[in-house]
Amino acid sequence: MAEKTSRLLLTADEIDKILDKMASSIYEEVADKNNLVLVGIRTGGVHIANRLYEKIREKSGLEVPVGILDIGLYRDDWTRLSTNPIVRSTELPVAIDDRVVVLVDDVLFTGRTVRAAMDALIDFGRPKRIELAVLVDRGHREFPICANYVGTTVSTALEEVVNVYMKEADEEDRVIVEKN
Repeated sequence: MAEKTSRLLLTADEIDKILDKMASSIYEEVADKNNLVLVGIRTGGVHIANRLYEKIREKSGLEVPVGILDIGLYRDDWTRLSTNPIVRSTELPVAIDDRVVVLVDDVLFTGRTVRAAMDALIDFGRPKRIELAVLVDRGHREFPICANYVGTTVSTALEEVVNVYMKEADEEDRVIVEKN
């Protein structure tokens, strides 16, 4: 049996610097700042959305609403994963109608998660614009989706997995590429 191999892609300091740059880009590029909403895709995007909120607030004083989006029922593979999808709550602190919603996720891969997130989001209203912020873009798209804000881009093989660990859920911040 092949041994699992891994390589460190990002350290805690590198993640912090990347999130700082992403927060600056979001703040600078979104013209309608009073209608900006960050929405983390559960689970990986939630911690990143909260960190982006903190950094935007530190830089500008702007209190950007932050929400949590669950896509359990919108995934196109939920029947492959279980006969009963795990459904958690979606928490949107404001109505999203006519707002600039920045969806936030940890890793952009095939685009299927983002497609599901957009479907779920539209059930809650009609945003003025939807943008995407991701910590890691690893390529291999199956849908024509690209991020507006990308922390880092990495080339990976299909059989590799990019794991993002955040201190809010794990022992330390780091991003690791693993292969079985």
